[in-house]
Amino acid sequence: MGYLILVIIIIILLSTAIRILAEYERGVVFRLGRFHKVKGPGLILLIPFIDRMVKVSLRIVTLDVPPQDVITRDNISVKVNAVAYFKVFDPKKAIIEVENYLYATSQISQTTLRSVLGEYELDDLLTKRDMINQRLQKIIDQQTDPWGIKVVMVEIKHVDIPEEMKRAIARQAEAERERRAKIIHADGELQAAAKLKEAAEILSQTPAALQLRYLGTLTEIAAEKNSTIIFPLPIELLSLISKARG
Repeated sequence: MGYLILVIIIIILLSTAIRILAEYERGVVFRLGRFHKVKGPGLILLIPFIDRMVKVSLRIVTLDVPPQDVITRDNISVKVNAVAYFKVFDPKKAIIEVENYLYATSQISQTTLRSVLGEYELDDLLTKRDMINQRLQKIIDQQTDPWGIKVVMVEIKHVDIPEEMKRAIARQAEAERERRAKIIHADGELQAAAKLKEAAEILSQTPAALQLRYLGTLTEIAAEKNSTIIFPLPIELLSLISKARG
């Protein structure tokens, strides 16, 4: 019976003394409450009842930032949510400098999202996301750096706009399309007028060419409809005929 108890005690001591860490894990070891060292990966040996180890994952963590109420610089209330990607680069700081680095990173991401987006107008939130994402990533990374946290990327997922603003934006987009259509039409008219002016100058310098163009137009009209066409005979053509008879 005594041997059985001894075996059980040895098994318990070994289970508390031996740890195995994966490649992406590190162990922050405390000895009698004081920081000892960071160990891993692989087989880790601890002194029972003296050493305590806290495991930390070095993989990238996906943090979903819940929707935040933001008032833009042009006084429009919107809801914005985002996603942040970060990882631990210093396990010692992540455990010692902050109580819960996951919760702390989430809170700092929410407050930064509200404060930064409040500096932009609604149009900027919709059209300048890449620039805003980079700024958010830089600011959050600076704040979490003392905790041993590296923010890899921040992305705005969705901007929830009030219905009245959606209708206003739709009207604005429609007006913009109409404006562009009118400009394109006006440019086309201007180019056509310039070409007609150029053609008129060329024809005015060559009367014979003008007559040929006139006759060609009449031929095209006659080919389209089987009807009789009465048209005035140009004086220049009559003078040519009289000269031929003389």
